Amino acid sequence: MSLLLQIQQAGSTVADTIANAAAPIAAAAPVEEKSISLWEMASKGGPILIPIGILSILALFIFFERLFVVLKASKLDMNFMNQIKDYVNSGNVEAARMLCRNTHSPVARMIEKGIMRLGKPVREIEAAIENTGKLEIYKLERNLGFLGTIAGIAPMFGFLGTIFGVIKIFYQISLQNSLEIDTISGGLYVKMISSGSGLLVGMIAYAGYHYLVQLIDRVINKMEISSVEFIDLLEEPAKP
Repeated sequence: MSLLLQIQQAGSTVADTIANAAAPIAAAAPVEEKSISLWEMASKGGPILIPIGILSILALFIFFERLFVVLKASKLDMNFMNQIKDYVNSGNVEAARMLCRNTHSPVARMIEKGIMRLGKPVREIEAAIENTGKLEIYKLERNLGFLGTIAGIAPMFGFLGTIFGVIKIFYQISLQNSLEIDTISGGLYVKMISSGSGLLVGMIAYAGYHYLVQLIDRVINKMEISSVEFIDLLEEPAKP
């Protein structure tokens, strides 16, 4: 009996040892992480995400609308100016005007305005081309300022939403008369969503704005080169 009792005690001791050894392993086992969808995250961001969402839609609309306009304006046949030179040198002014009318680009509209002033002083022709160029640049840059404004104001909306959220958290703490980490962390991460959303929209609008500015600068460069070539064409006969 004593031998049987010792065996039972030994078995109980081994079982306790295994249980104690397994306890830390179970405690160290990875806890299943909870994921949150973008829709749930947006719904928890508060009503401040509504104007941020509107700004994002407006920024995308302005960017793609201006992108199509600028890309269309940048398309110009490489032989356009050569054809204009041939027509002007041969005295076929009407053919030069028809070529400009059939070519839908800022450069063509500038040259057409210069062709319409043929026979007048070169300075007057140059001024007419320059004024037309300014109007064409204004058309290219239309609504571009709104995109730059969105780049600056969207992060402000995000920060404003976070500040309102923090104020609400501390107000709840003052009512509870206790400082609990769940109240702070649970509310703060939700309010930081508005800041992240505002920064994201601002970064997209900022990048789109400067990309369009670079494309417009290229078009302006083409316009300047073409206008100089046309004025040089008019001054060539006066050279000895």
